[in-house]
Amino acid sequence: MGARNLYTPFELLELNMEDWTPRPLIYHFFEIIHIQEGTGVRVVNGNRFPYRPGSVFIFTPRDCRGFEIAQPTRFVTVRFSELFLGKEYGAEERERITGWLKQLEYILFNHNKHQPVLVQRVNDCKMMASLIANMMEEYRNRHQYYENNLQHYLTLLLNLIARNVEAASAVREPDGEAPLISRLITWIQQHIYYPEQLKLETMAARFNISVNYIGEFFKKQTGESIQQYIICYKLRLVELRVENSRLTIGEIADELGFSDESHMSRLFKKYYGVSPAAYRKQKKEGGRQPE
Repeated sequence: MGARNLYTPFELLELNMEDWTPRPLIYHFFEIIHIQEGTGVRVVNGNRFPYRPGSVFIFTPRDCRGFEIAQPTRFVTVRFSELFLGKEYGAEERERITGWLKQLEYILFNHNKHQPVLVQRVNDCKMMASLIANMMEEYRNRHQYYENNLQHYLTLLLNLIARNVEAASAVREPDGEAPLISRLITWIQQHIYYPEQLKLETMAARFNISVNYIGEFFKKQTGESIQQYIICYKLRLVELRVENSRLTIGEIADELGFSDESHMSRLFKKYYGVSPAAYRKQKKEGGRQPE
């Protein structure tokens, strides 16, 4: 294939190879891979996992990834960076991009990225194939507004992936309802931007548990308190924002409900050893490897 520049804001490739065995490399972009034909092994961070037609892989920056082809394989790779995520054309566009980032976060936090997402619904398979075909057409022709169209297509693609991630990860009780601890964690993740919904009183009422028992139950099931879980989850979102968006540190603190920027920075430094600003600088100065 040869060396190429992989650091443009967006890149879409259709690859058809009988044999491709480069050493796994660490890349600095998000990537969605949709296997269309063939079988083999996807090497991810030193782990080996089989793939087949219909498999979808989601990768974040710094994942070490590679392929080992067993049968002739054709796949589409959608690669995008924070530059593509961060294009802003005013308040309305920024709101849409923020919502899109939240959708991406949902996928990253709820999917074991070392396993393929198997799209089970027939209609979703058809829709995904159609979306990817439309994205390829837009990307090839690059007519006016093609970047905006690609963002919309990618949002829809992420929605489909998220729906299948949720369906695949939902472990049910005999009565068809997800376990209480799973429902509690899902509630926290879905309402992480709404502090009022994360109060013990609110959650206890929502799940019909006493206020005194909910904290004890959560710690027994997870090994940490609810507040500790909320803080760690928020800081993981801070990490993702700092590394993959153009939001200022103050804007990130405000969006995630910290009392102020200094409060968030102190917590971040406590857990990560550096301030958010220093962390962002480190990531920007990190080396990049060509393919």
